[in-house]
Amino acid sequence: MIKRYEGTGRMSRVVEHKDTLYLCGQTCGDAEKNIKEQTAVVLEKIENLLDEYGSDKHHILSTTIYLKDIGMFDEMNEVWDAWVDEGHEPARACVESKLARDYILVELSVVAAKK
Repeated sequence: MIKRYEGTGRMSRVVEHKDTLYLCGQTCGDAEKNIKEQTAVVLEKIENLLDEYGSDKHHILSTTIYLKDIGMFDEMNEVWDAWVDEGHEPARACVESKLARDYILVELSVVAAKK
């Protein structure tokens, strides 16, 4: 059975299939924040969604990271590396991409197992 949560008519913020959660791309809506700040906001949003739907960051299976500018890779990773707990690193891909809004510097899409 597939369950869809927080649908907008265009997409769902979270989709659940069996014991797996699929989160839509998470971004920071604050144009004033730099890459480190936006990354921290996005990671907090991910933690909150996972918690709300029965998971946590230790159960993330994979993450795709989209960066507006791959030159921000090291700064984004400083925040990411401090957030990910040793022994719970998910599979990960990181690519440079044109994002939906000019001020969005980073977007993360997550797949996680439920607890």
